[in-house]
Amino acid sequence: MSPSKRINIALRRFPAWAVYVVATLWMCWLFYLALTGGLGVEPINALEREYGELGIKLIVAGLLVSPLRQWTGVDLVRFRRAIGVTTFFVILAHLLVWAILDVQTPERVWQEIVKRPYVTVGMAGFVLLIPLALTSNNLSIRKLGPVRWRKLHKLVYPAAVLGGIHYLWLVKGFQIAPIVYLTIILGLIALRYGHQWRQRLAA
Repeated sequence: MSPSKRINIALRRFPAWAVYVVATLWMCWLFYLALTGGLGVEPINALEREYGELGIKLIVAGLLVSPLRQWTGVDLVRFRRAIGVTTFFVILAHLLVWAILDVQTPERVWQEIVKRPYVTVGMAGFVLLIPLALTSNNLSIRKLGPVRWRKLHKLVYPAAVLGGIHYLWLVKGFQIAPIVYLTIILGLIALRYGHQWRQRLAA
């Protein structure tokens, strides 16, 4: 039996909702650390950063599902919806920490969105995720139809790019992590469209 088959058999033991449980527990743990001083002298900024970095990691994880199956045979497709919905709520938590605990007033939130390009880009990426989260259910697939539903969910690609750019612009000074994440996101999207292009040529 190949390693990928062994991994797939092991993965069948875990239900998709386990993604929600693990992510929720981790987010609660980070919030607890922020409350108790475990995230340093600036807990709000640290919590905001932790949620944001978790969100970008989940975006990459969602984009990796299809290539991982093609390259290695490891099938995570049944976890993809849970990863996507979890991504939305993690980024929502990132936004709420920033808006409520950091900026604190609606007027200042709007000013930050308009004035700071990295905030504008991040908010645009979040807005693109909203219809994806709302339609990540079987009822929406039936109402929209599979073709329209798949077209709508291609919004994940510009949302991912905007998220990567937001992370890159947000950090101060030269840091390698945002560059790596944005490069991975762009590479995975390029692979996805390259694969679709080859399929069309073959057809």
